[in-house]
Amino acid sequence: MKKTVRDLAVAGKRVFVRVDFNVPFGSDDDEISDDTRIRAALPTIRYLTERKARVVLASHLGRPKGKVVDELRLKPVADRLALLLGTPVAYVEDCVGPEAEQAVARLHDGEVLLLENVRFRAEEEANDPEFAKQLGALANVYVNDAFGTAHRAHASTEGITHYLPSAAGLLMEKELRALEGLLGSPARPFACVFGGAKVSDKVGMMRSMLQRVDIILVGGGLAATFLKARGLEVGHSLVEDAALDVARDIIHESESRGVPVLLPVDVLVAAEVKAGVRVRIVPVTGIPSDMGIVDIGPRTIEYFSGKLESCRTIMWNGPMGVYEVDQFALGTKCLINYLTAFDATTVIGGGSSVDAVQEMGLAELVSHVSTGGGATLELLENGTLPCVEALDDASQPCDGSHPGNGEAK
Repeated sequence: MKKTVRDLAVAGKRVFVRVDFNVPFGSDDDEISDDTRIRAALPTIRYLTERKARVVLASHLGRPKGKVVDELRLKPVADRLALLLGTPVAYVEDCVGPEAEQAVARLHDGEVLLLENVRFRAEEEANDPEFAKQLGALANVYVNDAFGTAHRAHASTEGITHYLPSAAGLLMEKELRALEGLLGSPARPFACVFGGAKVSDKVGMMRSMLQRVDIILVGGGLAATFLKARGLEVGHSLVEDAALDVARDIIHESESRGVPVLLPVDVLVAAEVKAGVRVRIVPVTGIPSDMGIVDIGPRTIEYFSGKLESCRTIMWNGPMGVYEVDQFALGTKCLINYLTAFDATTVIGGGSSVDAVQEMGLAELVSHVSTGGGATLELLENGTLPCVEALDDASQPCDGSHPGNGEAK
């Protein structure tokens, strides 16, 4: 068990909080199109400001590759955060150095500062110790609330913990409790629903969950690879030919463990993956050679929902079709509607499945919607994450009294 922000004495202290403000922007480069990740960090920020901490926020945005990219500056994020908090948020155009140090020194109790994009510095992704030390010198204690980056050992997510007492933020704590609960003693029957495009992205998690679940359901692009691995014609569906042997291995392991891996019985097919094309519903044994799978079919929706209805824990990762095209989103939407009605612990784990449940306005009706993509996959595969391991254990003394001078703990 790791320390959380609740274990820290923060009044009057400078608290360095790593958040995940990697938000999408619309056609107007200054307009944030989805502030979900900013809202997810609000509980931790408010917890600290209400207790008179001096909050120093750090985040990345996009992939500037160690260079300053004006379009990826965090000023619009600071403005949106101020609006959501209902209080001013200071912003500085650097994350270390004299300008950042002066901005931190100007903070009063209960105030908030957002540093510039940490990935403008190549040392961030390199987890450079000297850069991590500079970040650590800005504060007295460190809080990691960026679950979505917890699988990447960077300077602001792992390196800094070598210089400051460290703890998990409220969002990080919530994510770990929900996902580690799936790895512990979940209520049974326990089902995993896998969708999305690539088997290779999820093979580790699938193998891990095979040891824990009672049933696995496969849709999306993954289904085409599994169907082909079983010898069926899948037309020009998206298939990972390099992953066919992996799919066969998973099928074999599922049989040896007595854990069914259920595939679609019918699918929606189209000649092209674009809106407005002619579609057909066909059994998986009759997919035309000149068409490809774009969604699960109505019999599969009924089949899958019937299997899930009796489950008491359900984890879902990835859509059932090409969800970005409305015409191919019915399978995903129908199953999500069913999911919200089941008497079960329901966890939506990253990626487009999260986008789907949020767009449908149903996020409040499931038990947990994860903010992580790769972090969710890696945690469920390995049972831990490098940036979580780096945080102080609950048993370690940590009273927030570290001087914040960048010296190693």
